[in-house]
Amino acid sequence: MKENVLTFASMAIMMLPSVSKGQQNPYLDAWLYNSSGLTGQHWEQGQSAVITDTALADVRWIGYTSSDVYLRSSGVPAYAVGPFLDGNPILAPTNRHYLFRIPRNPIQETQTLTAPGLGQIGVFINGVPVYNYADAMSYNNQGVWHQNAVVFEHSGMDCAKGHPAPVFSGPPGPGSQITGASYHHHQSPAIFTTATQPLTNVCGTYPSLGLYTMDSTVHSPLLGFAFDGFPIYGAYGFSDTAGQGAVSRIRSSYRLRTMTDRSTLPDGTVLSPAQQGPSLAAVALGSYKEDFEYVPGLGDLDEHNGRFAVTPEFPNGTYAYYTTVDSDRNSAYPYVIGDTYFGVVATDNFGAMGPNAGSTSVVLPGGVTTYNPIGLPESNGPQLILSPNPTSTHVTLQGTEWQGIWQLTDLMGRIWNTGKHLSKDGDLTLEVGHLPSGYYRIVLENEGQIQSYPLYVVHM
Repeated sequence: MKENVLTFASMAIMMLPSVSKGQQNPYLDAWLYNSSGLTGQHWEQGQSAVITDTALADVRWIGYTSSDVYLRSSGVPAYAVGPFLDGNPILAPTNRHYLFRIPRNPIQETQTLTAPGLGQIGVFINGVPVYNYADAMSYNNQGVWHQNAVVFEHSGMDCAKGHPAPVFSGPPGPGSQITGASYHHHQSPAIFTTATQPLTNVCGTYPSLGLYTMDSTVHSPLLGFAFDGFPIYGAYGFSDTAGQGAVSRIRSSYRLRTMTDRSTLPDGTVLSPAQQGPSLAAVALGSYKEDFEYVPGLGDLDEHNGRFAVTPEFPNGTYAYYTTVDSDRNSAYPYVIGDTYFGVVATDNFGAMGPNAGSTSVVLPGGVTTYNPIGLPESNGPQLILSPNPTSTHVTLQGTEWQGIWQLTDLMGRIWNTGKHLSKDGDLTLEVGHLPSGYYRIVLENEGQIQSYPLYVVHM
């Protein structure tokens, strides 16, 4: 069977109809589905080459009902992770066998708001959990001054701003053994060097792609979903919530408090001497949750770190959270979700603490429909294989003969290449050596049906 080879330059001569995002359902199509056996990879301190792991990466299964989307993931990303240089004994994350449930029709909580607690509070599109700001520790273990994990665990974050939590066979202590590792992000999953003033040089020695690259000229991509079902976006969005304005950095409305000591809380509570925190000279401002205060209207977002706005995936508007950064593009508190969720939360996603921490309580109901790797019911559409994936030079679409319009897009929705394929042409090979490293999608459209395949381009 002959191959049809198209180069990066073909985009300039092919003016074909585009595949519309509006035709897709972001609750089903946003996920990075691993259909090629892609595995994780990690760096070890002192090593000059990344190590390929056995744990399968990204999302492994998607199902849905009229009310919810279900997904199984390992919690292991496809981008390189590690090393974790703060003494963390974990070398590489392990398969956590997550089963998540995301409400498809999220609604605002009008009763008691739910706080995002320890462990997973949402999930990124690659199936890796999102955590809140905390590291489960507080000053003198009093539960008054809660440690900011982004600060206290900074030296243990890898280039992609993630790290693993050990999973123990029993309560930590004598006889308890580490049985696994739950990799997660407390903050934006863009690598440290996307900042104009990076806070670490770990990426120079142990590079990674991270989940996405910040671009101030376009709306940030859909990065995941909180457990109330509302989407999580990157750091940039439309200045005008109606989607008509320019793109700008979406600013948190939290700020560092103006104070000379830690004798009061953000709500004005005066603490007893025994409850006061360490001096600012001993522990820098910003190291504790209580070092921050919410100021309505200070930025673009509310106390939950979200707003209602038009986004590329939701042209009619949606409430959404943002992974906030400061003017230097370094992560800005509260990082993803504020003190409480905006919506009604699917709390069965929360992880249990202690043995087997990280697992969820989600149970599949009857009548769940499986979504296949290309985002269509299993019985529909051609079953294609992308090989090699990941790749640094080219990729070939192999399998059942198919025809239609195809596009190669990045997570921002930008089109890097496009063309038209006929079934008589056989396999389709695309040259991708010119593309920057990162996640891409090959999107096919034929007779109103859209199919989407994830592609991972790596230049190291």
